[in-house]
Amino acid sequence: MIIIKYNLIAKEIFQSLGGKENIKGVAHCATRLRIVLKDQNVINITSLDNISAIKGTFSNGGQYQIILGTGIVNEVYSELLKLTDISDMSTDNIKDLASEQMNIFQKFLKMISDIFVPIIPAIVAGGLLMGLNNLLTSSGLFIQGKSIIEAYPQFKDIASLINTFANAAFIFLPILLGFSATKRFGGNPFLGATIGMLMVHPDLLNAYDLPNALIENNVPVWEIFGVTIQKVGYQGSVLPVLASSFILAKSEKYIRKIMPSFLDMLLTPLLAIFITGIITFTLVGPFTRGVGDLLTSTIMWLYQTLGPIGGGIFGFIYAPFVITGMHHSFIAVETQLISNISTTGGSFIFPIAAISNISQGSAALAIFFLLKNGKIKEIASASGISALLGITEPAMFGVNLKLRYPFIAAMIGSAISSAYLSLTNVMAVALGAAGIPGIISINPTSIINYIIAMIISFIITFITTIIFFKYQNKKTI
Repeated sequence: MIIIKYNLIAKEIFQSLGGKENIKGVAHCATRLRIVLKDQNVINITSLDNISAIKGTFSNGGQYQIILGTGIVNEVYSELLKLTDISDMSTDNIKDLASEQMNIFQKFLKMISDIFVPIIPAIVAGGLLMGLNNLLTSSGLFIQGKSIIEAYPQFKDIASLINTFANAAFIFLPILLGFSATKRFGGNPFLGATIGMLMVHPDLLNAYDLPNALIENNVPVWEIFGVTIQKVGYQGSVLPVLASSFILAKSEKYIRKIMPSFLDMLLTPLLAIFITGIITFTLVGPFTRGVGDLLTSTIMWLYQTLGPIGGGIFGFIYAPFVITGMHHSFIAVETQLISNISTTGGSFIFPIAAISNISQGSAALAIFFLLKNGKIKEIASASGISALLGITEPAMFGVNLKLRYPFIAAMIGSAISSAYLSLTNVMAVALGAAGIPGIISINPTSIINYIIAMIISFIITFITTIIFFKYQNKKTI
């Protein structure tokens, strides 16, 4: 029976990180230690790599994270607290502490992540249901010249029901965003949800009908003291809701400061909603709607204009984006693309992200077969499979970045296969697990090309990793 000495593991980690003077805070999640350091430059990487219990390390969002695995991480964490004399901290405490060390750009990315990550399950659920509906209604996918519901009309109402369930998260997206964003900005999230409801109120013209109403010069308006305000909703919008939530949170805080306590419960919510609503429909909403539409149109134009070259470039740089955390900023764009699928055709970002993950997994698995022994080989097999299923952190930080050449090989494989995605116009109609399971999120008519792209990605990355390995004179790590 092997006895794991958690106190020794904690002591080695403690010393490798620079001791008590360099450790500002520490917490843990299910598998990782999350540590905030005064200076990450003093970390002894070689020493950490020699600790057998550690599966991988990486830095992200001001946190230095050490992958230990379930069952071990909590024991090592307890021992590490004794060495550092730091009180027990939650992951939220660590996030707040880490944010103090971020620059403005990093704080912006973290803000976007904090807002979107909580609502991703709802978007993914709706997106996958949308993919299932597409499987039922796409003509010629399974039956020559017909969709499933055309061949079997008894399934028509099932498809209709699934479509209703699928659309809910996107039709009422401003409510989800309003709640999450207002909470992030320090306001009452339920007031944020109310602003979201206001922006998709049924008395307003549906945002998807706005183009036709503009052509027909039939946009409904309010006439308030000589000021004309368009009665148009914000279905599928992202930026308008984020801006309105920020204004709401700041308005609420300011009003609460100056409002007498006996009137606070009565007047603060009333004034916060009314002021934010007026600003939303007169200034912020129309402006940010235009900015959001322009951003989406620009990205689509670049993708469609540069074609396979643009797709290849995006596929090549996607993994470095993940390292910096910048990929979180794509969530807002993807949500907008999928919410306006009738005009955009879906998201090209998700397929490329999925292919990038496949490439990282292939590189890690190649290392597993190439190396004869060593700690990295032990990590490579499980982390490679994990990456194929959409979770790349163990493979990327535990294997590929440490050796460098597998990471570069994965970038090359991702670039070539992403160029193929662009050439064949593969689009996602939903968000999901960015890897092999992502098949269900792809437009049914593009599933075969998506599978081909995955195969291209895997094979090219695997072979390129072998070539680089041989160029490295078969050095055993």
